[in-house]
Amino acid sequence: MLSSQCFENPPNLSSTCGAGRVEELAGLKTYVTGPSDSKRALLFIPDAFGYEAPKLRKLADKVASAEFFVVVPDFYYGDPVIDVNDPNFNIEVWLKNHSPDKGYEDAKPVIAALKSKGVSAIGVAGFCWGGMVLVKLAGTEDIQAAVILHPGHITEDEIRAVKIPTAILGAENDHIFPADELKKLGEIMSAKTEIESYVKIFPGVRHGWSVRYNDDDESAVKSAKEAQEDMLNWFLKHVK
Repeated sequence: MLSSQCFENPPNLSSTCGAGRVEELAGLKTYVTGPSDSKRALLFIPDAFGYEAPKLRKLADKVASAEFFVVVPDFYYGDPVIDVNDPNFNIEVWLKNHSPDKGYEDAKPVIAALKSKGVSAIGVAGFCWGGMVLVKLAGTEDIQAAVILHPGHITEDEIRAVKIPTAILGAENDHIFPADELKKLGEIMSAKTEIESYVKIFPGVRHGWSVRYNDDDESAVKSAKEAQEDMLNWFLKHVK
């Protein structure tokens, strides 16, 4: 479900990074940013490094400037991946404790809590592990739009079940989800003419590039920004 690429270029986690604040939402510690009275909200479901990743919070702040209320919950309950090379770390045990099915169950009360605050439209972005959670949410009508970025393992059946406008942003060099396989998912979605969808493959980048790019790599920064703009434009179009 995850590969070594999922842990490349790990972030230095920080509980204080970002322009927003941490509060409790649906029982989860959650980074929130943007206008809290907005009727439009975005939910970010992070990769294995969790909600304290500085670049993820920076992205949340960026899209919040478009008048979205953005929430990034701690779906790992204080147990993100810190160091995959730690001899005491076992990825199989971690995935058992933090399965995408559990993430899906945890996301539903977050969405309900947003609606109880008066939010009328919700978009969701899922990164790697978060993409595996999001594809399950996209099979419901609880949210209005989805952007799946460099996903972990998702199935053709899950894609066939998608009911909302969904974009998938993938990497050319991705061991866990090769570009050709992502294109097949795009063909399945495009056959569902009742919803808008697309798959875009970014050349020359690796899994995780949209939020774990190297700041000194001009090309990587450019590709990450392009993916982030594509994500925002999708939400501006479909989350109203």
